[in-house]
Amino acid sequence: MNYNLKSKTFDIGDGRTVTIETGKLAKQADGSVVVRMGDCMLLATVVSNKEAKEGMDYLPLSVDYQEKYAAVGRFPGGFFKREARLSDYEILISRLIDRALRPLFPDDYHAEIQVLVTLISADKNIYPDALAALAASAAIAVSDIPFAGPISEVRVGRIDGKLIINPIISDIERADINLIVAATMDNIMMVEGEMSEVSEKEMLEAIQFAHEAIKIQCKAQLELAELCGNKPKREYSHETNDLELKALVKKETYDKVYAVAMQCNNDKHLRHEAFQAVRDAFIETIPEEERDAKKPFIKKYYHDVEKEAIRRMILDEGVRLDGRKGNEIRDIWSEVSYLPSAHGSAVFTRGETQSLTTVTLGSKLDEQMIDGAMIEGYNKFLLHYNFPPFSTGEAKMMRGVGRREVGHGNLAMRSLKKVLPGSDINPYTVRVVSDILESNGSSSMATVCAGSLALMDAGIKITNPVSGIAMGLITDGEKFAVLSDILGDEDHLGDMDFKVTGTVKGIVACQMDLKVEGLPYEIMLQALEQARAGRLHILSEMNKTLAAPREDYKPFAPRIIKMSIPREFIGAVIGPGGKVIQEMQRETGASISITEEGEFGIIEIASADKDSIDKVLAKIRGIVSIPEVGTVYDGTVKSIMPFGAFVEILPGKDGLLHISEIDWNRHETMDGLMKAGDKIQVKLIEVDKKTNKLKLSRKVLLPKPEKV
Repeated sequence: MNYNLKSKTFDIGDGRTVTIETGKLAKQADGSVVVRMGDCMLLATVVSNKEAKEGMDYLPLSVDYQEKYAAVGRFPGGFFKREARLSDYEILISRLIDRALRPLFPDDYHAEIQVLVTLISADKNIYPDALAALAASAAIAVSDIPFAGPISEVRVGRIDGKLIINPIISDIERADINLIVAATMDNIMMVEGEMSEVSEKEMLEAIQFAHEAIKIQCKAQLELAELCGNKPKREYSHETNDLELKALVKKETYDKVYAVAMQCNNDKHLRHEAFQAVRDAFIETIPEEERDAKKPFIKKYYHDVEKEAIRRMILDEGVRLDGRKGNEIRDIWSEVSYLPSAHGSAVFTRGETQSLTTVTLGSKLDEQMIDGAMIEGYNKFLLHYNFPPFSTGEAKMMRGVGRREVGHGNLAMRSLKKVLPGSDINPYTVRVVSDILESNGSSSMATVCAGSLALMDAGIKITNPVSGIAMGLITDGEKFAVLSDILGDEDHLGDMDFKVTGTVKGIVACQMDLKVEGLPYEIMLQALEQARAGRLHILSEMNKTLAAPREDYKPFAPRIIKMSIPREFIGAVIGPGGKVIQEMQRETGASISITEEGEFGIIEIASADKDSIDKVLAKIRGIVSIPEVGTVYDGTVKSIMPFGAFVEILPGKDGLLHISEIDWNRHETMDGLMKAGDKIQVKLIEVDKKTNKLKLSRKVLLPKPEKV
């Protein structure tokens, strides 16, 4: 045995325990742990370079969470049969870890850090996402990397009125509060999740409940680090500073920056140019031979001056960069049915932020297949968020969807999913796409508002319209300012970014990141109450455009009809190799899907043309109908034989019309009597009990000639 195992176990409630161990796996990493709860096991590693790259002035932190398919005894899908790029779900978990860790590394630490968290064993009833940040933080705690932690994350769910830490998967579906909360021993760091129209007080109670559990987990990490000898944190020097220059920048520019901020210009580009002019004017005062060497320092110090001046203006003057008061919302206008060919569309504009959102209605065939290690199945509601560079007036390469877009889209998706009707009312697969055309402050909240309007424009019977707002916070000791509907600049310089979405009844989703230590719950509650007032104001503006779902879908939107058939007829409807169903789709242009539910087959028929749906219904009813003796059918001659003709009386059901049953005359041959494709009326006169063969007659429908 060449390892020195150290472990710590703690209780999370209801007799469930979590164990953190180190010293057995991945020992060449700077820090590594395995976190286990039940059969769920996560391996977390952290490695940081000893030196920072030359010129690096930020923290190059990368966090990746990945689920191995072997952890659940499954093969990955796809041609290569191996784990590929991270799924959206894995990206979202990576973001949850990153957002909790990043603020706690030293500001002057610029060496590259890589945190990897891997699901190596799964438990079918435990979501590993609630343990991922605990594993990451514990790996850092036993390393020599400087870090102001530890932190941990937990899921808090309210199930049947009771708050539970890390509820099992089978119970989460019943939760009306489902939050992931991250915190240190002393401070809340991050909150994200969804709720079923709950109050601000109920949400805050859940956060406080989660924090108490997190304190236990942080204590366990500290005790594990002590068992490992409390490894001394590494010494580093990743920055050089010119303190005289820093003082000079503040002395010469602070008052000018403050004056520019007080101009309250509501155009962000003009504001940026005015601030940049102050900086550039100062740079011109530096002797030319020193200018190039000092310019990077000046830009850095000037950024700090700008941040300090704007924060002081907001706290001391009670006004913001664009002249608004703390609780004021920017001007709002919206429009629906802007795109004539979309099933639903809306433009929502709030200040300098604008979303053009579309809704597309599809059938079961359009469902998204989910093939994750822990999550499998089909998704009927998709929301995609796009943030092109022109929305901020920039020219950048477009390299596909980034993590930020995945995260913001997920927040909007959570918000709108909560008000979607059940499949009995909404049979559609729904895709919402938000294209951000302008951005200066919370485009994700604009997506929620535009998405709500677009869904109603499409005729989807959502239970209540949803709006969203981004809140900010500026603090300095006991003095603070809560800001409604924050600008992009206010997000950057503030101490909190708090996005809240909800209906008139309550909160449905939230996303909060705190950048300040020791935020009292009283201030958090005030921010929530101010957010509620802002949400209701935005809803009232949206209602002026469209207050309720349209009575009907757009004329060109697909109509979906569902019908059930006995399970034994599913094969007949599909046909050999799918021949029957494919032919129906080809002839009618409708989309047809079939699923099994118990003793029945559920058929979904989708088409914008009612006649197409009616034709499919008629064909399927014919297939599943049982031929009855004595019934007259409109048949089609399928083939001619020497002894008669085979006639199709129902889709897929042929009967023999014997030559003697064609009419009252005697015929020696079938020549000239009929041909394939002829439409004739026949009567079913007998069903063979042994073979189920059908015997047809045409002559019984004809008048019998009188004997001569």
